[in-house]
Amino acid sequence: MLVWKSRPRVESTSITADRADKLSDRSSIQLAMEVGAGGAVALRPRSGQLQEMIRRAILLGCLSLSSACGQRDDATAPLAGVAGHDSCVTPGLAQRAPSTSGMVHVGGGDFLMGAEPMHAEEGPPRAARVKSFFIDATEVTNRDFARFVAATGHVTLAERPLDPRRYPGLPPQQLKPSSLVFVGADDPRAGPMQWWAVIPGADWRHPDGPGSSIEGRDAWPVVQVGWDDAKAYADWLGRDLPTEAEWEYAALGGEEGNSDGAVRANIWEGLFPLNDSGADGYKARTAPVGCFPSGGYGLHDMAGNVWEWTADWYAPGLDPADAAASGPEQALAFDPDDPGVAKRVIKGGSYLCADNYCLRYRPPARQAGPPDTGSSHIGFRTVLREERQPPDTP
Repeated sequence: MLVWKSRPRVESTSITADRADKLSDRSSIQLAMEVGAGGAVALRPRSGQLQEMIRRAILLGCLSLSSACGQRDDATAPLAGVAGHDSCVTPGLAQRAPSTSGMVHVGGGDFLMGAEPMHAEEGPPRAARVKSFFIDATEVTNRDFARFVAATGHVTLAERPLDPRRYPGLPPQQLKPSSLVFVGADDPRAGPMQWWAVIPGADWRHPDGPGSSIEGRDAWPVVQVGWDDAKAYADWLGRDLPTEAEWEYAALGGEEGNSDGAVRANIWEGLFPLNDSGADGYKARTAPVGCFPSGGYGLHDMAGNVWEWTADWYAPGLDPADAAASGPEQALAFDPDDPGVAKRVIKGGSYLCADNYCLRYRPPARQAGPPDTGSSHIGFRTVLREERQPPDTP
């Protein structure tokens, strides 16, 4: 059940810096772990050289953590879970601006952005104003992203090998393209280093690694896309990524105060990370877009399913003086857990969000997403602002 207003406060089990120190030697590899984003763990270094140290440590760790790393035994089998919903929407093909195919109109206005923080980075609440805009009714799908790649030849960050000139002496095997994949855990004592794995060959076409595929999944949200990949897609359509304020304003439309008990999002139903009951129709996996009731603006999956990139740089908390809700400049971007890497805001939570872990599927929730990598639970949607619309565009 998703209830924005009346959800009781639940203590998060997010890994704090002192607990992260116990998982790895930060003094030697300076591992920055962003945990709590629906189970998200982004492994970020303080420099390019240290990035490869982390990748090497994790890849080598796979040799002794066979239950957590590498291709899973069931990688080619159907994903576990119940049948799901039969009422998923079929999004229209995305078209270049000024077309608004597959989008809905959101009238601008004033609203209270943020929340009395359940997590420190969510507040303090501030008055914000957004202009009218169009926004995708659903997350960008594999089908639309494939059209973009076919038209442009775009190669995503996860598909690019590391530059050997930046990593002299590194074995060729460790220069291969790779990305982050959630692999779960059977042992309650396991930590984030076991929940997630860097898997060579994981990319948007193979979101769980080489043994997986998006064949037959045109309507699923594209994942394993970094911020640059999402922005390139938006630019191709003559659109943009939503600002954090636009995204939150749209997510709030018609949702606040909902308390009818209905399951309205693909989240983790059970004790994370051990068991997802699949009560929402999807067990420990993404759902096709539009399988849950839309909000007041006709938007689907603004909570759960996959996290979504926004245009804004991340800084902890909201600036009360930022009435235009434009977010910080890049020079002021700051993640206290990893101060050396400027990051973007991600919103909405994912299928990994659980009541006992993170509770970040609420509209005010926000998290730092490293812009130079993808993962198996981050996607995006686009916006088209009215100032880019000709007067006769419907």
